[in-house]
Amino acid sequence: MAKFHAIGRRKTSVARVYMDEGTGTITVNGKDYKDYFNTAPLHYKMEQPFSLTETSGKYDVKVNVFGGGITGQAEAIRLGVSRILSEIDNENRTSLKPAGLLTRDPRMVERKKFGQKKARKKFQFSKR
Repeated sequence: MAKFHAIGRRKTSVARVYMDEGTGTITVNGKDYKDYFNTAPLHYKMEQPFSLTETSGKYDVKVNVFGGGITGQAEAIRLGVSRILSEIDNENRTSLKPAGLLTRDPRMVERKKFGQKKARKKFQFSKR
């Protein structure tokens, strides 16, 4: 089987995901994903595409991820894995799409504007 590749993004995190048939190991930046992501909700996000498509333990996943925080990184990896699973078998798309795993979350940090304290907060206004 060929090696599949996809990119997932979330906020400022970018995950390059490589997947091929194997025993189900998930490696993130050279570490096991349970060592890299230390909380149960993040473990769930990593396993969610596999549990929805019933492909747990069938694919080895190798991920290079950078930027952002750990939650954004986990969601970027989830998007990349979901894209590969839908590419491998079109039947997987029918279970991933309603769960929202194939949608790139467009929410980003709003930029700071000049003449203001932050993105929306203004400097204190003095009437007199």
